[in-house]
Amino acid sequence: MERSNKTPGEPLAERPGADRPPTIRGVAEHAGVSKSLVSLVLQGSPRVSDAKRQAVLAAIDELGYRPNAAARSLVARRTHTVGVLLNDMRNPWFVDVLDGLNSLLHAHGLRMLMADGRLDRRAGQEFARTFQELRVDGLVVVGTLPDTTGLAEVAERVPTVIAGNHEPRLPRADIVANDDERGARLATEHLIGLGHRRIAHIAGQGLVGELRRRGFEAAMRDHGLAANARVVSGDGTEEGGYRAAVRLLSPAGGGGRRPTAVFAFNDLSGIGALSAAGELGLDVPADLSLVGYDNTYLSRIRHLWLNSVNNASHEVGRRAARCLLDRMAHPDAPADHQLVAPELEIRGSTAPPREGEAAAP
Repeated sequence: MERSNKTPGEPLAERPGADRPPTIRGVAEHAGVSKSLVSLVLQGSPRVSDAKRQAVLAAIDELGYRPNAAARSLVARRTHTVGVLLNDMRNPWFVDVLDGLNSLLHAHGLRMLMADGRLDRRAGQEFARTFQELRVDGLVVVGTLPDTTGLAEVAERVPTVIAGNHEPRLPRADIVANDDERGARLATEHLIGLGHRRIAHIAGQGLVGELRRRGFEAAMRDHGLAANARVVSGDGTEEGGYRAAVRLLSPAGGGGRRPTAVFAFNDLSGIGALSAAGELGLDVPADLSLVGYDNTYLSRIRHLWLNSVNNASHEVGRRAARCLLDRMAHPDAPADHQLVAPELEIRGSTAPPREGEAAAP
């Protein structure tokens, strides 16, 4: 029988392969240092000599020790996480926003926790409070949510930034968004410049939808074409764009002569309109010019090749991350509202109207 050399009451040092997971005490014993010094190494403190740091890191590696993230968060009062609440993960626009957001957050040691608020009208409010309960270091609300009534309460306690939308306006929540009204003007004036006079708009929802509609109608009015401007409601989805385009383009759609051009609220709506045009026997762009919005990867697919307003979604995400980092450092600073300038990307979905079609009815 093997005899133990330890004195009574003295704990056995932890070794790799032990039944229980290694602890910070085991790391300290294995490295021949104190528990407090191991903690300093885990925190990246410069007050530890290179020799002892290497001894601790070697012990961590040999024992397979993994720090308890929850315990460290309680001590530091930080979780190094950021809650990201968005409207609909199915929309490819969010991909570029999240990429811009994550690139800067990751560089500052922050991880994203995401939630989709589209499934329940009140889900956005509930998710925001859930993020608060999880003690996230910050919150980013991306896009238009159906219910933001609980956001003001959360923003009072958690550094909050709103990205890709212009509301709600809160005293301590920064906003980073595209200049949607200007972007809609760019799209509409491009179509007018090609000679189109009968132009329709598939509208979206929320304040972003309202601003894009406002830009469309203002451009048509400025060029004396207000009487020719048609607006049909959409919901920002491909199916919604398809249904709206069928109403606009089919012979039974009413409303006078068929429009020769359509400006869609977003790329998804534009692709739905493209499908409707094809089913009705209309060639894009020979019979119908089409412009989308958001400049997502869908617009760059070769057989779609959709003209689209580039709303600088990656830049919106990057700026939102920068605002959040500043808000975390200065929680009581006045709210900031930044607009990112849009640009129109010309591809292959617009052309001058056919001869005789440019004249207004």
